[in-house]
Amino acid sequence: MTLPKRLFALAGTAALLTLAACSGGQDSASGGGAGGPITVAASDTACEVSTATANAGNLTFEVTNKGNKVTEFYLYAEGDRIMGEVENIAPGLTRKLNVEVADAGTYQTACKPGMAGDGIRGPFTVTGGATKQADANTELADATKSYASFVANQTDALATETQKFADAVKSGNVADAKARYATTRVYYERIEPVAEKFGDLDPALDVREADLEEGQQFTGFHRLEKDLWVTGLQPDSAQIADKLVTDVNDLVGKTKTLQLTPLDLANGAKELLDEVATGKITGEEETFSHTDLWDFQANVDGSKGAIQALRPVLQARDAALVSTVDTQFANVQKLLDATRSGDGFKLYTELTQDQIKQFASAVDALSEPLSKVSEVVAQ
Repeated sequence: MTLPKRLFALAGTAALLTLAACSGGQDSASGGGAGGPITVAASDTACEVSTATANAGNLTFEVTNKGNKVTEFYLYAEGDRIMGEVENIAPGLTRKLNVEVADAGTYQTACKPGMAGDGIRGPFTVTGGATKQADANTELADATKSYASFVANQTDALATETQKFADAVKSGNVADAKARYATTRVYYERIEPVAEKFGDLDPALDVREADLEEGQQFTGFHRLEKDLWVTGLQPDSAQIADKLVTDVNDLVGKTKTLQLTPLDLANGAKELLDEVATGKITGEEETFSHTDLWDFQANVDGSKGAIQALRPVLQARDAALVSTVDTQFANVQKLLDATRSGDGFKLYTELTQDQIKQFASAVDALSEPLSKVSEVVAQ
């Protein structure tokens, strides 16, 4: 989700960010021209971008957090449409964002210290024009079409299952609603980076209570999670359930017309793994139901889906990277399989500290090669 998340509780997970920050070579198609990528010095009070203009094409932003708060960096088009983002940049770390911007126009850069609010924004102008990667490369075009089909299938299933979940809440059938909660959310967790492109829609669906900003209403899945597992159904639970259905249907409609780029797929694969690192491993995402491992599996599935769509291109350009990614995915999956219980998984609270450390280490090892995928796609 795009709203703030607490710092990692595990040293192994924190190491994930360090490795991700250090990985990868300089992108040959970087937006910084011959001098390299566009550098961003982010602090708690400033967002200093080395240039406010760039030629259209594949842009690379290199973001260094010089502040004391975890931050994130965004490139917005008109209407706060997210062109690209990089989240969870801990103090002292550097992360890269590779993003395709083929059309000239006025955009905005934004740093969000504390990962909250509208951020510290500045104008950013893209000049000229560039052929879109998917238009110039048949395999990249096929990749975006394949992933679009994956997203469509997931959102259609999400709409169907969310309606059933909401109906159970509205009928007061707590046992049925609880049984449907985790299995409904998997469809959302597989495509969450796509949902994040629609501004306020993602927090409306997925905000956690711990991340609420002043004056923000607690809605979506996690509000109903609290009602079902902690407080009991509330007088407005049915209303919250109806809003959830409306917001999910809105998401489905918007994804039908969303034009994704190959770099969206590459960045999305990494963002989904960051979702694992910042919520699922620490048990902070499903704080009331403790169904984090269902989300964990869904994030891994979604990341694999993006990589699978890009596989022909990645195989041709860096077969060794593909092999490494496959191996590390398999290692993570083996650990997940060991936590299965019936048709689902153990609750997060049932994991041992050794299991949590093993997960952190495995996600760490997968994060490093995944962070290189966008650079390969941008070649």
